[in-house]
Amino acid sequence: MSFDSFSEFIVMGGHGLYVWLSYAIALVIFVINIVSPVMQKKKVISDLVRRLRREKKSS
Repeated sequence: MSFDSFSEFIVMGGHGLYVWLSYAIALVIFVINIVSPVMQKKKVISDLVRRLRREKKSS
């Protein structure tokens, strides 16, 4: 399928909304799948550091 202009490419024969929305949803899911484990790792590390400091003080 070829498009004569960029605006025709964006509209995609009337299906542009669904196509671009699908791409946007997929991108959001990819970003969540990358960012979430990183944030969780930081939280686990900070919790462990906090726990070690507490145990060190009580010893």
